[in-house]
Amino acid sequence: MNSNNPFLNNKTFSTAASRKDEVHYATVIDANQDMTLSGTINRSLILFLLLIASATVIWWATFNGMNPIVPAFGGAIVGLILVVISSFKPEYSPYLAPGYALFEGLFIGGVSAIFEVKYPGIVTQAVGATFVTFAVCLGLYKYKIVKVTEQFKSIVIAATLAIATYYLISWLFSMFTSFVPVDYGNSMMSIGISAFVIIIAALNLFLDFDRIEKGVEQKMPKYMEWYGAMGLMITLVWLYIEFLRLLSKLSKK
Repeated sequence: MNSNNPFLNNKTFSTAASRKDEVHYATVIDANQDMTLSGTINRSLILFLLLIASATVIWWATFNGMNPIVPAFGGAIVGLILVVISSFKPEYSPYLAPGYALFEGLFIGGVSAIFEVKYPGIVTQAVGATFVTFAVCLGLYKYKIVKVTEQFKSIVIAATLAIATYYLISWLFSMFTSFVPVDYGNSMMSIGISAFVIIIAALNLFLDFDRIEKGVEQKMPKYMEWYGAMGLMITLVWLYIEFLRLLSKLSKK
């Protein structure tokens, strides 16, 4: 089964592995050109710092009178475009991943500022919850407390696809009708849905860890470090946004 994260699916990693085995004229493949765990971690840290820097600029500008809607919306669109390009051309990830982090930072900074104005202190709580969830999932995976089996992958992927389908249908209906999705508001059902989505987003981290680890074991090309780091960043951004939504619902009660 493939990881739901488009950057960490088996097809992409298998394609990268096959390219790694190709023999090119006057080209020598050595260990320094292989994907490594330390390299992926370093790339992840670089992307994280770029995202924070970009988000901080929008955060500062918002609290100094700028409307964050336009940069947030623009950042989300450009970030999505870079995601799609990288999905088809992972070898361009060393260039696209930093761009994604910067533009996604615009989105995160804008959205965070909007939530912070309405619910003071919520951003700190969401950031803390995201990092704690990441640390717990990483610990559970590292010490093999949670094992990524084929059945585990199937359940997580099915649940994630169901969530994506629900979000898409709800968005389309709300655009053209007066339909109000059940996950809106602060009802118990809405809060329960948000909690469920957070759990699924967290479970996707295990799939991401698994694919990165297997990529390292299979000695995939060096650029896959950026690709893996970018995919992991996507999951963390999703998790953070869902924590913002849940905390905002709880703040209304």
